[in-house]
Amino acid sequence: MSDGCDVIVVGGGHAGCEAAHAAARLGARTLLLTINLDTVAKMPCNPAIGGLAKGQLVREIDALGGLMGRVIDETGIQFRLLNRSHGPAVHSPRAQADRWLYARTMKERLEAEANLSLGQASVCGLLMADGRCVGVRDTMGREYRSRAVVLTTGTFLNGVVHLGQRQVPAGRAGEPPATGLSEHLRELGFEVGRLSTCTPPRIHARSVNYGVLEPQFGDVPPPPFSFATKAIERPDVPCHIAHTNAETHRIIAANLSCSPLLSGQAPGAGPRYCPSIEDKIVRFADKASHQLFLEPEGVHTSEVYCNGLFTGLAPEVQDELLWSIEGLEAAQVVRYGYAIEYDFVPPCQLRPSLETQRVRGLYLGGQINGTSGYEEAAAQGLMAGINASLGIRGSEPLVLDRSEAYIGVLMDDLVALSPREPYRMFTSRAEYRLVLRQDNADRRLMPHGHRVGLIGDEQWAELEAKERAIAGTLERLRKRHHGGASLLRVLRRPESRFADIEALDAEIAALRLPDGVKEQVEIEAKYEGYIARQGADIERMRRMESRRIPEGVDYMGMEQLRLEAREKLSAVRPASLGQAGRIAGVSPADVSVLMVHLARVKAGGSR
Repeated sequence: MSDGCDVIVVGGGHAGCEAAHAAARLGARTLLLTINLDTVAKMPCNPAIGGLAKGQLVREIDALGGLMGRVIDETGIQFRLLNRSHGPAVHSPRAQADRWLYARTMKERLEAEANLSLGQASVCGLLMADGRCVGVRDTMGREYRSRAVVLTTGTFLNGVVHLGQRQVPAGRAGEPPATGLSEHLRELGFEVGRLSTCTPPRIHARSVNYGVLEPQFGDVPPPPFSFATKAIERPDVPCHIAHTNAETHRIIAANLSCSPLLSGQAPGAGPRYCPSIEDKIVRFADKASHQLFLEPEGVHTSEVYCNGLFTGLAPEVQDELLWSIEGLEAAQVVRYGYAIEYDFVPPCQLRPSLETQRVRGLYLGGQINGTSGYEEAAAQGLMAGINASLGIRGSEPLVLDRSEAYIGVLMDDLVALSPREPYRMFTSRAEYRLVLRQDNADRRLMPHGHRVGLIGDEQWAELEAKERAIAGTLERLRKRHHGGASLLRVLRRPESRFADIEALDAEIAALRLPDGVKEQVEIEAKYEGYIARQGADIERMRRMESRRIPEGVDYMGMEQLRLEAREKLSAVRPASLGQAGRIAGVSPADVSVLMVHLARVKAGGSR
């Protein structure tokens, strides 16, 4: 039996890294256990961080004191801000990563944490005492004691890799699965389901005819993810765009019966919004072509990731379909794509803090909760690590609501909607996205990060100075005029930019404001009315969220509720009326019944 620690994190992927880092930074003696220490922070799928809505998550992770933004700024090879032609509510940063360097840098950060130890072990069970999780057991029989456990197991729980008709037990290609833990969770009363996903082939750069493909370069200057990064000085490596064609689709169609994802061989629900190429040609049969992105995996490797060509087809079929694509006629596959199915725990069994309802001291984060994507996993890992550390102190958990962060939307969707297919974040999921922009994540969330102890005093002082500069500049623009109109009104004009104001007023120009301050001032000026209306919507939502529901409510005994509502409410155990109303299968009429019931309880009347 090992010496005890405060928090054990199981799994060294993106969720596990953030969970372990956060817990350790908050003073908890933390142990990260993973099957292979050489694959900590590995990018098993695309070599990129961020993207639509995902970029917002990374900025929020950074604003709360997480690692992902800083590490990608140090190891990226191309940086872009997506959706520049649209409004700021949907601007999303994205970066191509040097896959190997990212993993190495992240592991170095973890190894440097004083309260954090890393260990190599395959966990197969939990240690229990009086309904609490008090540690884990590995396949060698060794026990590790702790006061809280965070499971971030990714695709490893009873994982099976499919390549055509071939099946191999694996957590990822070439890595063993984690066995025993799913079975123990079932023994403890948890529901465990099955999901699937797939990856594309990687090809050798030397075998690509780049001369016939469209290059895609990064932005100049590169936009960083971390608010602490002043400038990025990394090489800009282009991606290239290719397209499938009628012959590609014919080859795939002729082999659909051999697709593990479509034939039923891999029965777990797959990701609707990141489908396999087989699924694409079936669902979009009228589409003559699909766009592919050829993404380099780093500056010290010749591997190229074929983004958009996700597949579980047999190797010989992958060769044939690749050779049908212009520019890839001589493509040499380095690693074939594959499908993988794995166990997950439907997240209706979680509290908003990511602690499980059934077992105290046990937290779940990442793909074990049914999500897809590095960014969604990292966000959950961060919150699970924070709350595990707060929990062992006896402090209230940090729970972000939907009006504060995309992370709040993510967590609420998981608990209230409990998706049964891999969940992916989109800007459309955030009803308050105009105030949840990537550019203001620091202003929204650093107060939380500073309060819990993950944002240091120096960074906090920088934010306070930024807030003073924004407020002071807005006040100056209200008071100063040009051509009979205040400069604030001039800035509100669609064609106006802050640089135009500086050209009109030497005093404003002399302030030499940082770009981040100018950006915030311009956005607040142009969208003031819209932001105010969204603020009113948020206030109404918060009134519903403030109507807390006691933990012990007997929903099944409330005969006025429809049976479906009773079952869903009993499963999710919502924390508030607002959350109850977002549960699939709970109608507004059910919420009204619940509201009346709670009022009676509060008044001391009949239950």
